[in-house]
Amino acid sequence: MKNSILTYCRLLALLAVLWMCGGNVAASGRGTILADSLQHADSLAMQPARDGGAPADSLHATADSIAAAMPPHDTIQAPVPDSTAMAVALDTTAIGQQSDSLLRNLPLTEKRFIPDPQRALWLSLVIPGAGQIYNRKLWKIPIVYGGFLGCLYALTWNNQMLSDYSQAYLDIMDDDPNTKSYENMLPLNYSIEGREDQYKEIFKNKKNFYRRYRDLSIFCMIAVYLLSIVDAYVDAELSSFDISKDLGLQVEPAIFNFGRRRGEAAVGIQCNLNF
Repeated sequence: MKNSILTYCRLLALLAVLWMCGGNVAASGRGTILADSLQHADSLAMQPARDGGAPADSLHATADSIAAAMPPHDTIQAPVPDSTAMAVALDTTAIGQQSDSLLRNLPLTEKRFIPDPQRALWLSLVIPGAGQIYNRKLWKIPIVYGGFLGCLYALTWNNQMLSDYSQAYLDIMDDDPNTKSYENMLPLNYSIEGREDQYKEIFKNKKNFYRRYRDLSIFCMIAVYLLSIVDAYVDAELSSFDISKDLGLQVEPAIFNFGRRRGEAAVGIQCNLNF
């Protein structure tokens, strides 16, 4: 009888432990009641039976208290997620998405082109204006070739006029009556008879005039060529020069003391250039 009661108590304790593992005990008081009940059942089982019904009644009362302390088996509480952790996770996700969008919207910085001065120099020497194209200063191309075309037009015009007046001067200076190309330089039906010496001097001066301007046109063309080379080289050399934002010119009145005599001074203008 005693062994059966002890076995019955052990089965009740095992059943209680299984139910507690399957459920979710939220309050710590229930676990304490269960432990006290199991300890009380063990103590009852070890006591000798003095009267016939007392131990059984005590065991049934202990079993009922254990059953009342345990939560129902069909109500298993699910873990409640932490709202603070969820909010932090959402905030970090939103920040990550916003940073990705900002990175996508950032403009890509292009690498600054720094030309080689030596290459720009040689390109301008071979082809006029090629150094400006290499330096990516395309707005200078019309200026360079406009200068060349202007000098070329002046050279062609002056050379043609020099050729005409030189031939007219040779024809008026000789004694051959068949060479009268100088009449093409005069108005129609205009006669210079009796004034040959005067027109000889005029044709001579005209010839020298157009020769001088023809030579000047050649020098101007050479100057344009050299300026295009210098411009390409200097532009490429100064492309890496960093101009400070403090660049400025300040003009203000000032008093200058020459130091010859005490108190002798002069009023002037002082210019300060910051770079």
